[in-house]
Amino acid sequence: MKRGFFLIIIFFAFLLESKISVFGARPNLTVAIAYYLGLKNGEGKGLIFGAMIGIIGDSLSGGVIGPNMLGKGLAGFFAALMSGSFFRWTPLLGIIGIASLTVFDGIIVFVSRAVFEHMPTSVPNAIFITLISAAINSVSGAFIKPKDD
Repeated sequence: MKRGFFLIIIFFAFLLESKISVFGARPNLTVAIAYYLGLKNGEGKGLIFGAMIGIIGDSLSGGVIGPNMLGKGLAGFFAALMSGSFFRWTPLLGIIGIASLTVFDGIIVFVSRAVFEHMPTSVPNAIFITLISAAINSVSGAFIKPKDD
């Protein structure tokens, strides 16, 4: 039941990403899912679930397989590190965490595509798209809590 629910959520995230545009930039909602799964399930599962979400994104993009898999996998992994004993979770930390992981994912995907495929867009446009995506995802960071909180 829970797996089916997450598959539906992931499907709708990809659907919304393809249909919604804010200031000409598409949101990166799948990073929020990888962030959530990493916070709730730990480093290993966060990495695996994030990579699985990323490989779906790579296969839908029609480009080289790997950039989204690497970016989302690392986002899930680093989100799990935020839930450890080193950080005390607060809504502000959640906002900063998801925003920074969205930027991190955007950088990884952009650089990977620029190196292994072709330059997907100009650098200023990539920065703009990444920052808009981070702003959109940061709203959810205040509400997504680690499993121990």
